[in-house]
Amino acid sequence: MATVPGQLIWEVVKKNNCFLVKQFGRGTAGVQFSKEPNNLYNLNSYKHSGLANKKTVTIQGGGKDQSVLLATTKTKKQNKPSTLLHRSVMKKEFPRMAKAVKNQVTDNYYRPDLTKAALARLSAVHRSLKVAKSGVKKRNRQALKVRGRK
Repeated sequence: MATVPGQLIWEVVKKNNCFLVKQFGRGTAGVQFSKEPNNLYNLNSYKHSGLANKKTVTIQGGGKDQSVLLATTKTKKQNKPSTLLHRSVMKKEFPRMAKAVKNQVTDNYYRPDLTKAALARLSAVHRSLKVAKSGVKKRNRQALKVRGRK
């Protein structure tokens, strides 16, 4: 089966697809976002597109526990959606997860241009998975007004 080049796919889907979210600000300048999977910055651009690129990176929350899912696409399995992603679940502390993401994205020459975006998404996902501590609240250390005689 012949594959279609990524640039041609991008020219077809860049202005109209089901994942496109258009935000109109002041004046005529509008920002276009995308809700497509495998898009780290959620921007509607060829560089970050999960539809048009063969090599994509996804970072998501792993589930109930505090794990993070790192998924990369396999370039040879583009016509088999069920086996398209190579998934790895990380349950480590943040510096070790950041090192693993950097090794996977940059050091393997996978998509070095997405390193900053992948680390930013990892930071946001890790921050969202933190549970607020529910303990005894601290007392107010300010001096209390003492009522006395007049």
